[in-house]
Amino acid sequence: MNPSSLYALLSAIIYGVGDFSAGLASRHNPSIRVVALTHPLGLLAYAALALFTHEALPGASQLRLAALTGVVGMAAVVLFFRALALGPMGVVSVSSAAMGAVVPVAAGLLAGEALTGGRLLGMTLILAGIVVFSVAPSHGGRGGLPLALTAGLGFGLFFVLLSHATDRGTGGAVFWPLAVARLASSAVAVPLAARQGGLRPQAPWLILGSFPGDVLGNLFFTLAARAGPLAIAGLLTNLYPVFTALMAALVLRERLRRYQWLGVVVILAGLPLAQ
Repeated sequence: MNPSSLYALLSAIIYGVGDFSAGLASRHNPSIRVVALTHPLGLLAYAALALFTHEALPGASQLRLAALTGVVGMAAVVLFFRALALGPMGVVSVSSAAMGAVVPVAAGLLAGEALTGGRLLGMTLILAGIVVFSVAPSHGGRGGLPLALTAGLGFGLFFVLLSHATDRGTGGAVFWPLAVARLASSAVAVPLAARQGGLRPQAPWLILGSFPGDVLGNLFFTLAARAGPLAIAGLLTNLYPVFTALMAALVLRERLRRYQWLGVVVILAGLPLAQ
């Protein structure tokens, strides 16, 4: 497996487990509170890594793009956490990913990324598997689906912006742009959460449990996008709902229909071709 695909799959696993914890936390807290409490922790983590690695501070244009990335990502996360609180995690997470996968794939192809026929076939199978998984309803209805689809569009744009904010051609910085993205999202989320119910957490262990997923998921996606085509990095990273759904099935006993398992099989068939 090439490094880009490995990083993207690690990002998907970490995002998936983190989103499961965040979804549970959003059933006890307003989604904006979850963001307001986790994103400042991400800011501290990224800043500490930047200082520890002696990473040079990037230029102003890159930092502005990173700030925009953070605001877009924050809006998508708030919508997504709310959708997770309203509907079955399996349906919500996969529906969001189906939309989120389309944007970076389209952006990469429009930018002229060269993909072989085998890779295109693998990407098509993966995207088809995500869609099949999303269309088949799981136990509990389809509450939160419109929010999930809107959040997916935001996530797709977030991935594209993040890949440009941390691109090698802009100076090679990784941790500082991620820190600035979290600074911007925290600057918006913290005051909003303070006005809408306060910052005192309910079930704080669930909020804390989602924090590593946010930090490490973003980091591994960034590494994937730097090591290979954005289209593949974005598509493989958007497999995260499979892991969220599996966690929900194991822990919450949410039922997955046979068509959803068919979607998983199609995704697995496409993975080797997309390497």
